[in-house]
Amino acid sequence: MHIEDVRYEADGRTMIGHLAFDDDTQAGLRPAVLVSHEGPGLDKHARDVAEKLAALGYVAFALDYNGNGVPLPADQVMERVGELSADPERLGRVATAGLDVLLAQAPADPARVAAIGYCYGGVVSLELARTRSDVKAVVGFHPGYLPPRPADSARIRASVLMCSGTEDPFATAEQR
Repeated sequence: MHIEDVRYEADGRTMIGHLAFDDDTQAGLRPAVLVSHEGPGLDKHARDVAEKLAALGYVAFALDYNGNGVPLPADQVMERVGELSADPERLGRVATAGLDVLLAQAPADPARVAAIGYCYGGVVSLELARTRSDVKAVVGFHPGYLPPRPADSARIRASVLMCSGTEDPFATAEQR
């Protein structure tokens, strides 16, 4: 199994994402999955998801949208989420930077790419889809939601699935 942390630049910050793919049992191009972490930052859960996807035959990259590849202190999380939410195009560029890292990996098949995200990572994945990126599927697990933007949403080419619970305190019925 090939596992490494990858440094890259986005949003004026040094980001450190987590790359995983099986380089022993499978040759050739493989489907790729971009994984977006929850609001606090790249954590064990996002890293584990990337590694589990790699064990299933995918090239997976858990991007970093906060910087330095570690969770933010609790008092800084909402500030970072707020600044990215206030500028969806900026958020799309941050997501695209992670996608670029994923697609630069030799085994990643650019024709078979999905983006998944957890909580605020679901927002990140959906904003990536709004950039006209050529991802085939976007899935959010207990995602948050930015205000609807029909013109931007019309640019989405991917199939989209947002899995929201009716009791989720971060996604109101109106937002869903």
